[in-house]
Amino acid sequence: MATTRTTTKPPKNPAPAPVEPAPCQPCGGTGNVAITVRVGRKRRPVGQQDGLCLNCLGEGTDPNA
Repeated sequence: MATTRTTTKPPKNPAPAPVEPAPCQPCGGTGNVAITVRVGRKRRPVGQQDGLCLNCLGEGTDPNA
């Protein structure tokens, strides 16, 4: 009669740890960048608003990683 195994064998090749993608440099990983708001005929700056990061398109991860 065969003996029953009470423990499991360890896997032969353990799975590698998932690598986190690098954050995007222009937006710092947030997906938003500050855009200057300009008004008037002389186009003077009056403030800033959030805009979509064109490097990562709002994902926050570096596309060249």
